[in-house]
Amino acid sequence: MEPPDAPAQARGAPRLLLLAVLLAAHPDAQAEVRLSVPPLVEVMRGNSVILDCTPTGTHDHYMLEWFLTDRSGARPRLASAEMQGSELQVTMHDTRGRSPPYQLDSQGRLVLAEAQVGDERDYVCVVRAGAAGTAEATARLNVFAKPEATEVSPNKGTLSVMEDSAQEIATCNSRNGNPAPKITWYRNGQRLEVPVEMNPEGYMTSRTVREASGLLSLTSTLYLRLRKDDRDASFHCAAHYSLPEGRHDRLDSPTFHLTLHYPTEHVQFWVGSPSTPAGWVREGDTVQLLCRGDGSPSPEYTLFRLQDEQEEVLNVNLEGNLTLEGVTRGQSGTYGCRVEDYDAADDVQLSKTLELRVAYLDPLELSEGKVLSLPLNSSAVVNCSVHGLPTPALRWTKDSTPLGDGPMLSLSSITFDSNGTYVCEASLPTVPVLSRTQNFTLLVQGSPELKTAEIEPKADGSWREGDEVTLICSARGHPDPKLSWSQLGGSPAEPIPGRQGWVSSSLTLKVTSALSRDGISCEASNPHGNKRHVFHFGTVSPQTSQAGVAVMAVAVSVGLLLLVVAVFYCMRRKGGPCCRQRREKGAPPPGEPGLSHSGSEQPEQTGLLMGGASGGARGGSGGDSLLSAAPPNPPPCKTSEDA
Repeated sequence: MEPPDAPAQARGAPRLLLLAVLLAAHPDAQAEVRLSVPPLVEVMRGNSVILDCTPTGTHDHYMLEWFLTDRSGARPRLASAEMQGSELQVTMHDTRGRSPPYQLDSQGRLVLAEAQVGDERDYVCVVRAGAAGTAEATARLNVFAKPEATEVSPNKGTLSVMEDSAQEIATCNSRNGNPAPKITWYRNGQRLEVPVEMNPEGYMTSRTVREASGLLSLTSTLYLRLRKDDRDASFHCAAHYSLPEGRHDRLDSPTFHLTLHYPTEHVQFWVGSPSTPAGWVREGDTVQLLCRGDGSPSPEYTLFRLQDEQEEVLNVNLEGNLTLEGVTRGQSGTYGCRVEDYDAADDVQLSKTLELRVAYLDPLELSEGKVLSLPLNSSAVVNCSVHGLPTPALRWTKDSTPLGDGPMLSLSSITFDSNGTYVCEASLPTVPVLSRTQNFTLLVQGSPELKTAEIEPKADGSWREGDEVTLICSARGHPDPKLSWSQLGGSPAEPIPGRQGWVSSSLTLKVTSALSRDGISCEASNPHGNKRHVFHFGTVSPQTSQAGVAVMAVAVSVGLLLLVVAVFYCMRRKGGPCCRQRREKGAPPPGEPGLSHSGSEQPEQTGLLMGGASGGARGGSGGDSLLSAAPPNPPPCKTSEDA
């Protein structure tokens, strides 16, 4: 029995068959395989690189292969991978001896670790996808290497500027780069545009060598026709190299200079240090004469002195220096230098001369000695003589004060102010560092000159007794004067600071009436005479009334004190003063002697003497004593009122 849908299946079978026939008749209708491969890959030497080969679309089964195109055109297979379901089965076929070897990752990409210059090839990726067809793509790998430091080897010889063709200057080397670098040349920092073809003015040659490592080394040699201006020129070369992504860089060599041979064109000859702008040198200095020619290498120099038109050769050397130690005035004269350069042109002056002028200044001589002694108010002339070259200039000074120019110093109407030290200075205007001095001391002889500090008047116009005053006397002269006062107490004479030759003495005293009458004198004296000055005080008033009252008050106080003492003494006696007074008025008792051998009455003195001799009169002789013995206990006195 047929299934229910059998008629429907029978109807669909012819349709499937028709579709198969159509597909077979039109193969382009199948899904084609395509690859994504970068056409150019750039990498620096030593870095790793990955070459990608990715089929586009979805394919359940395909075969991927990597081939290397060598220089012969052969394509050895390096590796293959087959897609089985979702996994890629990798197989390495030929590593070509590479170290480290080629590798294929899980995505079918070719991995090159530590890229080398030998890896610069075309790498072909082929994918076979059965009915989907076969696809092929090529990736070009470029490996870049930075060259080593640029080296330059200059020509160590002496190059002549007289050559009329180009000469080898230097060789520049740039080693182990990839691709091959380019070399350029520079003079004083400016690029030299020189051709590679031979040329009389200059050219360069280049040579590239592939090293065993596959890297490239470039050598360039520069040729130039040299000029004298090149003697100070700086040369160098630079290597320009390429980097990935179209970048460029350069490595410069060290700079170098050339040793050139060129003839002398100019000669210079001069006096070295020390010398003045006018060309003079000082006697005793060490002097250098310097000769220089502008030829190279340094020529030979002949240094000589001209005497009577004859050359006296002093030195021959390559430096052109002549040293004169401790030059003297006798070495003044004409000196010459000659450059022995046989390559110089005929019209070049190779010999030069100069005049050496030695300046000197002899010690100064004075017409007087170191000390000149003259009397007061006299006159004198002092001469200063000197020998020197160039002609010296003379100037006189005293205490740094200019007195005049010229050899003669005139002193007239000499005073004590003329005392001091006089200096004659000789100098050479064209040789500022050369000068001499000579001096003498002037001593003015004469009687003293006296000055006093006048007494300042009192505010009210007069002096009073007891006022204190200080008198000052000053004097000068030669020999030094002595100062004396008409009263004792004057201070010793001492020099006055800042006043040369002056001495001073002072006297401090109190004003009295005698000073007003006689005054105080000060006298200055030396062997030539003396001077005297008297200080007057004018009117001297007595002390003021207040002072007299004070004296009287003191006297009264002393008198009262004595009276009190006397009263106290009498009160100590048993008899008061009144009793004594009454006894003295009455007649003396019988048998008592008189009061005094003279018979005069002295009541108070007697009473006092009696009190002072009580107890002592009993032991006396009695005849010569002033007072007789008194009863030991006299009765108390009674006044008339008591009776």
